[in-house]
Amino acid sequence: MTRTTSRRARYALLGTGGRAQLYLDALTGPYAAHAELVAWGDTNAGRLDWNERRLAEAGYPAPERIDLGAITAYVADAGIDRVIVTAPDHAHADLVVAALHGGADVVVEKPLTTGAEGVRRIAEAVEATGRDVVTTFNYRYSPRNAALKEVVTRGDIGEVTSVHFEWLLDTSHGADYFRRWHRVKENSGGLLVHKSSHHFDLVNWWLADLPTRVYASGGLRFYGDANAARRGLGPRPARGTHDGAHLDPFALDLRDHELLRGLYHEQESYDGYLRDQDVFSAGIDIEDNLSVVVDYARGATMTYALNAHAPWEGYTVAINGTAGRAELAVVERGAVESHAGRPVDPSAHADVAGGDELRPTGERLLVQSHFGTAREVPVPQASGGHGGADDALLRDLFLGAGHDELGRAASWLDGVRALAVGVAGNASLVSGGPVVVRDLPLGAATAG
Repeated sequence: MTRTTSRRARYALLGTGGRAQLYLDALTGPYAAHAELVAWGDTNAGRLDWNERRLAEAGYPAPERIDLGAITAYVADAGIDRVIVTAPDHAHADLVVAALHGGADVVVEKPLTTGAEGVRRIAEAVEATGRDVVTTFNYRYSPRNAALKEVVTRGDIGEVTSVHFEWLLDTSHGADYFRRWHRVKENSGGLLVHKSSHHFDLVNWWLADLPTRVYASGGLRFYGDANAARRGLGPRPARGTHDGAHLDPFALDLRDHELLRGLYHEQESYDGYLRDQDVFSAGIDIEDNLSVVVDYARGATMTYALNAHAPWEGYTVAINGTAGRAELAVVERGAVESHAGRPVDPSAHADVAGGDELRPTGERLLVQSHFGTAREVPVPQASGGHGGADDALLRDLFLGAGHDELGRAASWLDGVRALAVGVAGNASLVSGGPVVVRDLPLGAATAG
């Protein structure tokens, strides 16, 4: 949404943990002339204290603190234009709905919410208030993913008939979802919702199509106490922050990371939240291996696989069409080497990537027409998080998205359509059979 007002837009930030730092840096840095951080809120007062000190050191005044139980009234009284939601997934629906009813537009981190009930409530609030909701799918802005979108949109491979998509999370990045609040499906919707919504959105966007039927299979096969016992791993510390943690490749010592120490370890006394739980402990109920088959409205079918304990990180996608095939292969980190507990997403921080000449980091997009040889499509290079995608996303959010033939800016409807695959997949895991998307109470967002 493009803003024409000359004054700075007034922002509130709900949730001030790790992901919020991207927005704090933007609001107090390159976009400070366009956006003013007026207020923020968090369930942990210590975390707000830490962020307040961080801003003070940068010469930025502390925003006003919001009572998370009174968001609607505060947003209305303070004249907040936009609310950014970076709280844990299970809180999204409550916060988005409250902000909308206060009269603000909303920017919400993916996933939009964790289930159908949250979608219903957000849809009703959007209809009642007429306000705008943006879901932040930054992967759309990655040059390699945009290049594949261009190939499909131009018709280089004809009409799409099928997609194969495999995503590997390595034992650094993937393991991190099993240490923290994501490990409980009630909090995150599991990886089919929290992580894979990114991937499902990409396919929806690449194909400009809607998912109609989903079948999923998978389970917890590597992490968790039962798997540890089966492999004879023996007793383990309940958390990663302990002496000797550096000897354990699955242990995260929060004391070794300035940001994690300040945001979480030093704030445990406020709410008891542990950011460094053992990935082989009890209480994990999300899957670490997933396979999904998705049918689309215009006839294509996708096979999708996610593994959260791979030795390297990256993804491959092949799109078959009536005129040929496009293949995108990406290595974001070629190996997890002998460091312990570095929960780093290599696509967000390319400087941590490991590997060698056999599996070098990089990307290649190939297109091959029927009866012809393969050709490589150049992928523009960009710097910054997620290959420049974060910077491009922030530019659209704070300055307004101009004309974009690729349609990278995602609406709340796009958020629902990506979420629909994960929600249907979770339902399929329970029932053991396929789930028709239109049978889920997701409203008009899943209709053509």
